[in-house]
Amino acid sequence: MNEKKGISLKISGDKLTMIAAIVVVFVLFTSLNRNFFSVTNIINILVSASLVGLVAIGHTYLIIAAQNDLSPGSLAAFSGVMVALLISRGMPVPAAVLVTIGCGAVVGTFNAFMVNKIKLDAFIATLVTQSVIRGFAYIICGGKPISISNKAFLLIGKARVFWIPVSVWIMIFCILIFGFILSKTKFGRSVYAIGGNKDAARLAGLNPQKIIFTCYIIMGVLCAIGGMIFASRMNSGQPAANVNLEFDSITAVILGGVSFVGGVGDMSGTVLGIILINSFNTGLTMVNVPSFWQYVAKGALLLFALTTDYIRKQRREKELLAASMKNAV
Repeated sequence: MNEKKGISLKISGDKLTMIAAIVVVFVLFTSLNRNFFSVTNIINILVSASLVGLVAIGHTYLIIAAQNDLSPGSLAAFSGVMVALLISRGMPVPAAVLVTIGCGAVVGTFNAFMVNKIKLDAFIATLVTQSVIRGFAYIICGGKPISISNKAFLLIGKARVFWIPVSVWIMIFCILIFGFILSKTKFGRSVYAIGGNKDAARLAGLNPQKIIFTCYIIMGVLCAIGGMIFASRMNSGQPAANVNLEFDSITAVILGGVSFVGGVGDMSGTVLGIILINSFNTGLTMVNVPSFWQYVAKGALLLFALTTDYIRKQRREKELLAASMKNAV
């Protein structure tokens, strides 16, 4: 009982560290630009977080399952171009949205096929998809952005409910739904099981390939939704959009406490990571840090996230070793 309480306190300590980091970021950038801590800018941070947040939900599932995906930026760009193309050719908005979501699911299926059937490493498989899907995004629009004039579709990215943009409400809804599934359902427990030990999970009667397939489908659908939201905000589908989106998402997830080797993490930590990474990115822009130095800063933040994850992993291994020695005695 005491051991469980100790672990719980340490997990809470990780969350408190994240909250402290968010506070430091807000204090730092507010001291450099007083407009940073304004209602308008906080809403802007939430809007920018809506795309990263949707992708981070998918990455939470995949990384807990000891998988990964490097294609979200390309898939989001493709989805934005696809929905813009369909709407420009007269397809009703609901049908265009459903077709685009279906395309996202197909890409997720393709990623799962390469990982499950061809047995490619997730990094290599999704790197292939990253290149192929970005290429298709350019091909279907002839390399030029497709403008969107449909007012109903543009409401997705511009309308507000209780002063909060619809895109933010969509992100919050997805976080709540997928957070509940991850923490309270059999499928969620299965994701943790295969991430912790795939062979043990298989011996326990689980189907790792089916679970991985579902996780990639979730990621594909969320990327498609995020890409459409971005296109609605920008009034166009842009094939060059969302470059490096996956790295912001992975950084947020790892900062939030999801272990890069799988089996550990939760959605609440991911939410804190989303807030931190988007506050950090917005702050860099507001204090006029040159774009090439922003890449350096983002890379340093990712390195910090991976180093922190390594330290957490070492600590967990020591705790397990100590517990096993205590039980042996």
